[in-house]
Amino acid sequence: MTKETSSQKKPWVNWAIFLVTVVIVFLIGLFASSIIERRSESQLYFQMVSEIPDWEPRNEVWGQNFPREYESYVMTSDTSFKSKHFGSVTIDYLDKYPELVVMWAGYAFARDYKQGRGHYYAIDDIRLTLRTIQPQPGTCWACKSTDVPRVMNEIGIAEFYKKPWIELGAQIVNHIGCQDCHDPKTMNLRITRPGLIEAFERQGRNINDATHQEMRSLVCAQCHVEYYFKGEGRYLTFPWDKGYGADEMEAYFDENAFADWEHALSKAPMLKAQHPDYELYMTGVHADRGVSCADCHMPYQREGGLKFTNHHMGSPLNNISGSCQVCHRESEEKLRQNVYDRQDKIAELRRVVEKNLARVHIEAKTAWGAGATNEEMTPVLQLIRQAQWRWDWVAAANGMGIHSPVEALRVLGVSIQKSQEARVLLAEILTKHNIPIPITLPDISTKDKAQQYINLPMDDLRIEKKKFFEEVVPEWIKEANERESKFQEKRIKISES
Repeated sequence: MTKETSSQKKPWVNWAIFLVTVVIVFLIGLFASSIIERRSESQLYFQMVSEIPDWEPRNEVWGQNFPREYESYVMTSDTSFKSKHFGSVTIDYLDKYPELVVMWAGYAFARDYKQGRGHYYAIDDIRLTLRTIQPQPGTCWACKSTDVPRVMNEIGIAEFYKKPWIELGAQIVNHIGCQDCHDPKTMNLRITRPGLIEAFERQGRNINDATHQEMRSLVCAQCHVEYYFKGEGRYLTFPWDKGYGADEMEAYFDENAFADWEHALSKAPMLKAQHPDYELYMTGVHADRGVSCADCHMPYQREGGLKFTNHHMGSPLNNISGSCQVCHRESEEKLRQNVYDRQDKIAELRRVVEKNLARVHIEAKTAWGAGATNEEMTPVLQLIRQAQWRWDWVAAANGMGIHSPVEALRVLGVSIQKSQEARVLLAEILTKHNIPIPITLPDISTKDKAQQYINLPMDDLRIEKKKFFEEVVPEWIKEANERESKFQEKRIKISES
């Protein structure tokens, strides 16, 4: 009798081997198919379907070639996300912090200051704000639209800046988008705003030497920066000649004897920060580690065989897995709380400064009314200017200081110190002029009360804005529609191969 083999004794072994082989072959087939499919997707992804002109402002035209990027960009129209301190929902900061009305007395921000809703609403929001009622320069349009590079190319940069804001309204109608950051021929990142290029040149640098990773921040730095309107031509200028920090920029403004306005109560020569996001970021650990703005606010995303940049620009807290967790291995809740802990501390110091500054402006007004001299008040006004500038350098930046928490807290600490020094000097002046201290403060507990205190004619401003929307804006839209109806769209024949 012959000895039975193991397969004869256990016939199921052969079936098991057969089934495993089938599964392996099947999986290899799926893998090969996936590779072929993804390779095909990758090839099709870069297939242009329509030619994009050099100065094409319409984002939807770009979207025909890049539907994934465009679809994610359109999601910026969603304003439902809200974090503890920020988000995309509209926040009326004057209503929330009425002290700001007093701090900006004599300046348009005392009328209206709201949380921006994002790029998708840039045109709507600049038309809506009460800050654009009185004559404004064309410079105010500079970062609001994909139409800006086209118009600058047509009429010249300097002419664009010095034109009245209202004269450019029919030309500036497409909100921020593709044209602002991309070359239509190559899709490479490019700089379309002269302010950034000129700032680099004054620093002895060539922006064309920037790496791709650096460009993923610099395209943001075209607009998310501190700037001012220089000279009678209101030429948009970045005050970076001495450096990016609050102290360096203050030194630049002092050297050029520049002030945005004279405060209506204290008479201090004031500076207004815009949104120095890039400058604050440059002082932080993320910039030091080579992390770009886009890494956090526009992270890469995969779909099939494609890797593309998610253009749903917004808070990383709305996409922690795609942004923060690429580098940080903690849980979403842990990372979110880490951000809130830092923002809470910055917000706490901000409120100290705001209350101090509102009070010091009122005390300065009282001192002037009591007969204080220019000689007595000059050092006080300088301290007020320095304190409010530092507060604004942090407050005007997006993110509640999270781009560089350590620097934000330092700058706010110096702001508190300077506002307190101003109050000490004012106490001496008030005492000298027989004014009992502490002075009795007006009721500025609400936005309306604060605006009444600084004599803002809010009803008249609202009537003027209503008239603007009824009579001017419709004409802008009509003219823009007529112009864009003549734009030619050139389709590209797609190869069958």
